Amino acid sequence: MAIFSSRLLRHEFCVEELRKIGAEVIDMEGIMFFVKYHQHPLHIEYIYHLHTNKTYLLERIKPYPLVIGEYKVEENVIETIKTDIDQFMNAVHSKNFNAFVGIDQDLTKIMRSFEDLYLYYNISKEDIALLKTDVEKLAHEIFSIKNRSKRVYYKTEPASFKE
Repeated sequence: MAIFSSRLLRHEFCVEELRKIGAEVIDMEGIMFFVKYHQHPLHIEYIYHLHTNKTYLLERIKPYPLVIGEYKVEENVIETIKTDIDQFMNAVHSKNFNAFVGIDQDLTKIMRSFEDLYLYYNISKEDIALLKTDVEKLAHEIFSIKNRSKRVYYKTEPASFKE
């Protein structure tokens, strides 16, 4: 007779919640989980895993990689994935959706290039200041565009725009 822990029972509930919305969940040894949501035209994938401190780290790996957050309970991971999918389902109707995903993929490549730059090269203070100015300009531009754009998703608040 198998003995089920409360974590295992909660995990089974979480997996079932994801399957209800059409996601596939792949369990890797009970500590790492791949979640695949492929409903045309969306192809979104996540990975989350249980740390030794009993927290969960959630990352979106497709259409572009992004660390989403760390959570104390798996149910919060599942709710975040469901919300993220809902947001993508809303955004996919934009005529600019593919352009935004392309820009995000470009930003991911830039982050990798930036990391290679400082790990492999000795960069001058002037060049660091130049990069910092350009990053600040881009951040300012993002806020300016947000302020002049119509909001289309209201179920949650955007984490990056909190004061």
